[in-house]
Amino acid sequence: MATTILKPGDLAPDFTGKDQDGKTIKLSDFKGKKLILYFYPKDNTSGCTAEACSLRDGYDDLQSLGMEVVGVSPDSEKSHQNFIHKYNLPFRLIADVDHAIAEKYGAWGEKKMYGKAYFGILRTTYVINENGTITHVFNKVDTKEHVKQILSEINK
Repeated sequence: MATTILKPGDLAPDFTGKDQDGKTIKLSDFKGKKLILYFYPKDNTSGCTAEACSLRDGYDDLQSLGMEVVGVSPDSEKSHQNFIHKYNLPFRLIADVDHAIAEKYGAWGEKKMYGKAYFGILRTTYVINENGTITHVFNKVDTKEHVKQILSEINK
């Protein structure tokens, strides 16, 4: 399994993508704000749903700290619309169908399941500060307690 190449102190790679409504979303949209950019494998799977719901449930706490949340997966805009609607997610999701953004962030790599190797999203979360610098990287995401995991790290 590949390890994340970006680390705290690195400048976050610029990106442009389309959200669930086909609207363009760029890193520069968040200049002057803190951003939680999280990469997850697939809408409506158990781990990804738990992670999204953790971020949803802690969204007010994150916003009170001036943080925005954006999710990224290779799913389509339509899939993201359904996922947001089904779980009442208050944040945007990027349809990274060609995994270009994931590749820039080192969140695309080889995985193994049932002895077979394949390429996919490496579940990773980045906290990016107001100046576009990565302050925290989470490679071992606790999907059910992800907001607690983030808050405990940023409050150290």
